[in-house]
Amino acid sequence: MIMKHNRIAHSFIAIVAVCAVSACSKAYLEVAPESSESPATIFATTEMARTAVNGLAKMMTTQYLGTQGMNGEGTIINWYNNYMGNDAQKCNLTGWTNTINSNWHESPTSNYDIYPWFYYYKLIGNANAVIEKIDDAEGLQSERDFIKAQGLVYRAYCYLQLVQFYCRRWSDGTVDKDGIPLRLDTSTGDLAKSSVKKVFSQIYTDLDEAIRLFQASGLNRYTCYSSFKQHNFLPDIDVAYAVYARAAITREDWSNAAKYASLASEGYSYMTKDQYMNSGFNSENDEWIWSVYEAEDQTLYYYSFFAYIGSNSSAGSCKNTPFAISKQLIDQIPATDARRSMYLVPTDAEYADKNLNKTNGEAKSSSALYKRAKKDYAGKMNEASKVFMYMQYKFQAAFMPGGGCFPLFRLAEMSFIEAEAACHLDKEDTARKILNDINKTYDTAYNCTKTGDDLLNEVKLYRRFHLWGEGHDWFDFKRWGDTMVRTSIAKGGSWHANFAITAKPEDKNHWTWMIPNRESDYNKLINEMAD
Repeated sequence: MIMKHNRIAHSFIAIVAVCAVSACSKAYLEVAPESSESPATIFATTEMARTAVNGLAKMMTTQYLGTQGMNGEGTIINWYNNYMGNDAQKCNLTGWTNTINSNWHESPTSNYDIYPWFYYYKLIGNANAVIEKIDDAEGLQSERDFIKAQGLVYRAYCYLQLVQFYCRRWSDGTVDKDGIPLRLDTSTGDLAKSSVKKVFSQIYTDLDEAIRLFQASGLNRYTCYSSFKQHNFLPDIDVAYAVYARAAITREDWSNAAKYASLASEGYSYMTKDQYMNSGFNSENDEWIWSVYEAEDQTLYYYSFFAYIGSNSSAGSCKNTPFAISKQLIDQIPATDARRSMYLVPTDAEYADKNLNKTNGEAKSSSALYKRAKKDYAGKMNEASKVFMYMQYKFQAAFMPGGGCFPLFRLAEMSFIEAEAACHLDKEDTARKILNDINKTYDTAYNCTKTGDDLLNEVKLYRRFHLWGEGHDWFDFKRWGDTMVRTSIAKGGSWHANFAITAKPEDKNHWTWMIPNRESDYNKLINEMAD
């Protein structure tokens, strides 16, 4: 029997069972078990409430559902956006063909269908506790305002993620009909669905209020959390702006997308060419707006984000089935672009080599591609790793077997949002300038002069390439309504035959995940509309 705690309404106070991610060494919170700590104690003071927000951050790198690998945001990025997307291949992972080909999202009993729902509603339940209880906490009003704003940002972010999974795209014209339940308090009763339009309206409302409270507080994540050694994992007003921009572009609200992307960008700078090529995307820099924090004493080991994608990871998932970029994508990027060197692009001779497996793309040890990979990328790959054509070296673990921090939002995404919105707002000069500003950092020969649909397609192309592997692939193709085309090696592409599919936007329930049975079994109003 499914336990009732799996329904969306149940609020877990996560902070009482997790460690303080800002603490150094092995300094953990001295708190009671999850079931014995009362909200009155947790939110008695703003100091304790800060720990509650800390707990929300820790939930983003915690294992769930008793399933190996279902571990917060890392799973959402890898298993859902990378595995199932158009541009990133988990080489030769044929045992996961059903997942990679999106064959689970119409199966409401599958853990793959259940996981995003369970995870994000669990986060929402905890965010609701912060929002609901913080006003009575002892402390400065400025601190109460800042902490409440953080809770609102978490809630808005989670509903945005849920609506991308479990609702149809904005352009499908069903925004008044289908949706998901909006739980805005810590109640646990049955709850009907709200429309997609209502969900987006609530996301906007939460972010508007969060921005107001952040501004009223006069604080930032450094001053409100001055005792913390790490801060980028904590939401602040820039994160609110960034979530707003992503929400707006998802619902095709071009003006707000451009406005909030611009606001979120202030004070950040693009990674230098050296940073992009050598940082491993595993530690905070001046481009990161919001990230997931992981330290060596608080790691998920073989189920961490980098244990699935890190080119240097000692985890079997990385050594045996590394990630690779699609040939169809990278072939559109000129050789003058330094970012191409983050991927093992074979020469024509290497591609034609008989020692390159034409079924799965693996290079035998006798092949020229294998020898070049082991020589040129020795410092960026595990010495025991297999070699596949187009394998990636962008993501590298900070510590073994696969740990490190990773970004949820960074400046480049905001710039691509602003450029895409500009195309729809007839501000082509703005879109071209943004493209040139980003791409000339990594390719001095780049110069965009395109117009109309060609310009929009250029924005989309470089968004796909520059943000590769960061959790946008499947979401982007869904919101664009673009057909996914994965071409097999036999037909001139780079995809294993098992994964070489064409997926049209109208296929498979319009790429919309089913509401899980664990919800419908206990929420008797789930098939009704609240508005």
